[in-house]
Amino acid sequence: MTFITRFAPSPTGPMHLGHAYSAMLAYYISQENDGDFYLRIEDLDQSRAKIQWEEQIYEDLSWLGIKWNKTVLRQSERLELYFTEMLKKAENFGLFICRCSRGDIASITSAPHGADGLVYPGTCRNGKHSFSTEMRKNPDLLQSNIRMHPMLDKTSFNFQENIFRKSEPAFTFSEFKKSIGDVVLWRRGYAAYHLASVIDDAHQGVTDVIRGEDLFEATKIHVVIQNVLELPTPKYHHHRLILDEAGHRLAKRSDAQSIKTYRALGYTPEDIRELLGLV
Repeated sequence: MTFITRFAPSPTGPMHLGHAYSAMLAYYISQENDGDFYLRIEDLDQSRAKIQWEEQIYEDLSWLGIKWNKTVLRQSERLELYFTEMLKKAENFGLFICRCSRGDIASITSAPHGADGLVYPGTCRNGKHSFSTEMRKNPDLLQSNIRMHPMLDKTSFNFQENIFRKSEPAFTFSEFKKSIGDVVLWRRGYAAYHLASVIDDAHQGVTDVIRGEDLFEATKIHVVIQNVLELPTPKYHHHRLILDEAGHRLAKRSDAQSIKTYRALGYTPEDIRELLGLV
């Protein structure tokens, strides 16, 4: 089986050192294993995605010496596929339409924080908005918020982690429902990140996902979705985060840490690799 990794940035701002670190790790590891490296543009947030940021991604990656498979997958062009795949497993997902706003959920003081934000208290789960076969014909469905309350026979899950952590994390289904809850799969006309990412990884045959440790808990969501959709689970490897001088995670709004800024200051790709500890 071919070893396949990917880099999946969102074109909502400039690439910073953290993005460069993740992209270079995924690329180098694929090369070390005689594998393939894919680039995916996660542009589901159309209110923030800009073509100039997408073009900057291509330019920065090329400057860093990263070469990707010529086919670049863009998520905004695959919405019908995501929706269709979700509906195929509607019963196993335990889909239901949710009318709650973030403010509604935040107003419930007992709602704890989880991997996907505030853990949803189940307000709409058993109400009149419960998903049904008839609702598939409702044109308003595409513009709804749809959550999952999955129905699976498995009681526990695990995913391999053998590059950075050297372990095989495991979690139970009951823990997942308590600490993460009813995750949004579809948000008013667009697939949620978790659903789209899982479907695209399977479509591209990704065998190993290289990403930051801040997504470790989100990986549990992806593993559950893979089980519902009966898709293979790649190996997940969560690398350290690149932090700023104050010890905070880098953000796209901080242009001082962008690759474009470093290039303008005269840095070379070798300088960036050294700065990130990749030499």
